[in-house]
Amino acid sequence: MKIAIYGYGNLGKGVENAIAKNSDMTLVAVFTRRDPASLKISSENVPVVSVDDILKWKDDVDVLIICGGSATDLPEMTPYLAKNFNVVDSYDNHSQISKHFANVDKEALAGKTTALISCGWDPGMFSLNRLYANAVLPDGSDYTFWGKGVSQGHSDAIRRIEGVIDARQYTVPVEEAIERVRSGETPDFTARDKHTRECFVVAEEGADKEKIREAIVTMPAYFEPYNTTVTFITMDEMKKYHSELPHGGSVIRTGKTGKNDSHNHVIEYKLTLDSNPEFTGSVLTAFARAVYRMAQRGDCGCKCVFDVAPVDLSATDRSELIAHLL
Repeated sequence: MKIAIYGYGNLGKGVENAIAKNSDMTLVAVFTRRDPASLKISSENVPVVSVDDILKWKDDVDVLIICGGSATDLPEMTPYLAKNFNVVDSYDNHSQISKHFANVDKEALAGKTTALISCGWDPGMFSLNRLYANAVLPDGSDYTFWGKGVSQGHSDAIRRIEGVIDARQYTVPVEEAIERVRSGETPDFTARDKHTRECFVVAEEGADKEKIREAIVTMPAYFEPYNTTVTFITMDEMKKYHSELPHGGSVIRTGKTGKNDSHNHVIEYKLTLDSNPEFTGSVLTAFARAVYRMAQRGDCGCKCVFDVAPVDLSATDRSELIAHLL
């Protein structure tokens, strides 16, 4: 399979590493909005190409993995690229997924391509586990906990405050809440009940730290609904202790079975990730294989992880999967 990457930030680098671990795939190009001559990638003998020239590669790419941001990039990029390429993206604005799906579906059907959106770990792997658990335990409740991990969007929101040089924000699940759910309870949680937010901030010399702290903890939607702590550190401490991008979380469903709801059950799927972008890149790469196979069968239009047969994700022969994993 000839795979190309569109965008070479942290996620694009994660996809590049994942492709190298899949023997049935070859990275054929990296497309960038930057000056191609200025971009150094890890893979040898792979061209770096301006996005302006991407249509020249229409016949040389089996699947294009789009590594842009959900806020402004993917709503424009994915429909545009799906006109001419089989694509995969990681769009994660949950409230707008249906709209994004419709926009991409229109272009993919017109171009007779296969486009898979919202692929990663949430949405993505967590979505699948929510579906499986709901199907198995229809009488039940869902709970999703994120972290402990770096929220890149919340970190960026802090960095936009006057007087802030750099920041990392960790989303931390409340252990007591998790344990209540694991025990079979079905509580109605508020946002504050489920997660706390830990902020590490490098401030400019002479900046009013108390003003920065107040701006963070009162920020609507981002921090105000949560118990938030703010710790000021040096840039050296930031580089030493907060340079990685870990993340993870759990999807838990509790449910009841039996004539009188006499038995409780708990299903849990958990991820602990050293590198959010590298793991997400690995998920995108596996689903790129499925997109290639679906396209080969003429299954066009927009897809999501719910539409993918598990066997299409694996590089292993179906008979081997049945013999060893079933």
